Amino acid sequence: MFSSARLSPHLDERERFSLWQNIHVAEILSVEHGSPENLPFEASIEATAVGSVVLGQMSGTIEHATTKASNIANDGYLLLINKADTVLSGVQVGREYAVGQGEAVLVTASEALKMTYADSNAWTNVVIPRAILLRAFPQIDDRLGLKIGADSEALDLLKRYCLLLESGSPLASADLITHATDTIVDLIGLATGAKGRAAELAGLRGLRAARLEAVLARIAEDFIDPGISAQSVAQQLGLSVRYVHDLLQETGMSFSERVLELRLQSAHRMLSHKHSDMRVSDIALTSGFSDVSYFNRCFRRRFGYTPTSAR
Repeated sequence: MFSSARLSPHLDERERFSLWQNIHVAEILSVEHGSPENLPFEASIEATAVGSVVLGQMSGTIEHATTKASNIANDGYLLLINKADTVLSGVQVGREYAVGQGEAVLVTASEALKMTYADSNAWTNVVIPRAILLRAFPQIDDRLGLKIGADSEALDLLKRYCLLLESGSPLASADLITHATDTIVDLIGLATGAKGRAAELAGLRGLRAARLEAVLARIAEDFIDPGISAQSVAQQLGLSVRYVHDLLQETGMSFSERVLELRLQSAHRMLSHKHSDMRVSDIALTSGFSDVSYFNRCFRRRFGYTPTSAR
């Protein structure tokens, strides 16, 4: 986390911007920023590392950014996703681009570039080392500077997958880091329209993995709803019911089994902790069960004792 709010309040606006700029160049990336003189300066950066890939969020009163050939130090790619109701514009490999809200563009940090924004902006950066993206998509440079529409399904899934990684605990397992990196790279390949065998693998790995994450997240959010079903989840995510069942089958737990497990775990937590003064029937209903007798049977089969004994 790097925020201008943490700078000394005794500095004036120009001093705060100059100090922030110097820290950014020294600690993050050698980029020269510009801030509008008619607005108070503020900027915030949050970054999460997933192996050698960096997921970042940046916002503030930054109106342009420039890198020169003489100060390029990052030989990688950046996927820029515009989050604000503004336009991010620039030039990459001779192509001019203008990216609106929800849209994205792939640029390379190994080339001098200049980007201009509105007075106040917010965007997401996905930073990928050059070797990793080129290994997956040798012709990826052909996709530089091309706008990715806000209606891109692959881009939407990439946003949600990155949000999942950023909001969870940092990954420690090398296997999981590799899996997450592969998924991010595959989704970038799909979103940018990269061609070849790697794009086919992206359809099998990245898109499918991100859809599974979306299904699991929806179930985790709505499991206490007695009316939740594979049909309702599929409809909300724009998927077929068969596809939802196929995705969950790969996890070794069916839709109904996963919902039941989440409900039982929820009830167990409430019985064991601060909600222990609630009646068992109320806890069952709160956890998504509509039949208390069924809840009692399932609870005993799952934990080996009755709900009353769990208090």
